Amino acid sequence: MKNLLHFTPFLLLFSLSEPTSPPKCSSDSGPINPTTPLLTFLENLQETALTTFGKSGFDPKLYVDLSLKLDLSATQSAFQELHMHSNGSVSAEDLRVFLRQYFEGAGEDLVYVRPEDFVREPVGFLPKVKNRQVRTWALQVHSLWKNLSRKVSDEVLKKPELHTLLPLRQHVIIPGSRFREVYYWDSYWVIRGLLASKMHETAKAIVTNLISLLEKYGHVLNGARAYYTNRSQPPLLSAMVREIYKRTGDLEFARKSLSALIKEHKFWSSGIHKVTIRDAKAHNHTLTRYYAMWNKPRPESSTLDKELASNITSFPEKQHFYREVASTAESGWDFSTRWMRNPSDFTTLATTLILPVDLNAFILGMELDIAFLVNVTGDFSVSQCFDKASQARKKAIESVFWNAEKEQWLDYWLSNSKCKGVQKWKAWNQNEKTFASNFIPLWIESFHSDALLVQKVARSLQRSGLVHAAGIATSLSNSGQQWDFPNGWAPIQHMIIEGLAKSGVKEARLMAEDIAVRWIRTNYVCFKKTGNMHEKYDVEKCGSFGGGGEYVPQGLINELSQPVYTDMQNSE
Repeated sequence: MKNLLHFTPFLLLFSLSEPTSPPKCSSDSGPINPTTPLLTFLENLQETALTTFGKSGFDPKLYVDLSLKLDLSATQSAFQELHMHSNGSVSAEDLRVFLRQYFEGAGEDLVYVRPEDFVREPVGFLPKVKNRQVRTWALQVHSLWKNLSRKVSDEVLKKPELHTLLPLRQHVIIPGSRFREVYYWDSYWVIRGLLASKMHETAKAIVTNLISLLEKYGHVLNGARAYYTNRSQPPLLSAMVREIYKRTGDLEFARKSLSALIKEHKFWSSGIHKVTIRDAKAHNHTLTRYYAMWNKPRPESSTLDKELASNITSFPEKQHFYREVASTAESGWDFSTRWMRNPSDFTTLATTLILPVDLNAFILGMELDIAFLVNVTGDFSVSQCFDKASQARKKAIESVFWNAEKEQWLDYWLSNSKCKGVQKWKAWNQNEKTFASNFIPLWIESFHSDALLVQKVARSLQRSGLVHAAGIATSLSNSGQQWDFPNGWAPIQHMIIEGLAKSGVKEARLMAEDIAVRWIRTNYVCFKKTGNMHEKYDVEKCGSFGGGGEYVPQGLINELSQPVYTDMQNSE
């Protein structure tokens, strides 16, 4: 996940005053979305660049973000003329000359544009923030919108075959740094931040872009790149539409969005994502898992994925591993011991064998959102249909995930090695390890409206070991992965805090305020020390940003005033 995803929730908070070795699928199966000739070539280029320049400072994503100056065949011919050594490398100088001659720099297919609805200090901006220093800081963060606003260049629209960037027609907000494109679930918090900044038209443009991807590909992509077409991300599009409608009352916008939202619901509630569990009372429940349509190395991390799979000798097992990696990326939690059968062995990722608590909470939220939106637009029969669907999913979440002893919702491991058919619920298939995701259902109205339940879950969170001096940790396992301890991520803080705060339960609201203060304080202190807003923080140390994972920690520089372009030679 990206840095922008993690600076916007702080604006929102201001406004609030392992089971036993589960089996894996016996073989890789499921749909595959084909790649493009351009991506295949850029992956080869990525590998050549790694062997030529070495690992130091190497970012594989850079090479699949490049745009061609000439057509692919001409570029391939020139590449083949480079003298290749036996280890796959070429002369560093020859490769630099080739890159300059045949490619535009990564990020140059986006053009800076100032958003029309940006003003330096919007009327009614964070009215509860009275402290002068804190308000100044909030306005500095608000000012980042104008620095991160882009539009896709006309060249991408004219010749999309030369670019991996997808030709979105509306203005976009990019995360910044190495992330030069729109991302799916990041966009929910981008939109919440934009709404706090009164930038309603920019928020609508983001949703319009995401809907265009959904209409073309059948699902909202992980991100707006050709290499993301084989997976989605946590489905929060309906939540974006509902938030915009609540702030603007734009009925036509809501009406135009509905068919896309219903299409997305079908994507997540059918096909390879759908799993049926029969509970102890012989009732069947339909739930959802992550399952990427891919079984090869991720193009943006191809060299890394191949290295991780280097000790897997069986080709089908490699394919299975690559699908698990891509499915974990679809979860947004890339990566965490949450998805591993053996926390010390990355190759034991088994995301497709897990029914995630948070994903199913998001889809329950989607069903509630659609029911609400079709109701306000007057289609009462569809509203009743989604009301019924939400009631069924709520029962499923209660039956399959809830653990009365721990007073948490727990992920559920599938036990059918073929991952098909109706599976019988077994108590020992619940993952009793503690993750912040165990508390995400609190964010959904169906659960935070239940006062007795909120009291139990808040008590469980308090004693979970996740709450620290600077916020909520993602897990209790210090694995070195970025979605594990001691890292805290802003979306997690926001969803849990907002759920507690909306409950109306006094103790829960006090807890929400306490965690919000801790999180805002660490953001503020770190900003004062570094001049950056960071994507993740060390929850044990106030003012310290987090680390781990497959790329260096991302920070967003407040003084940034020009588009972020990456010089290819800097990574070489």
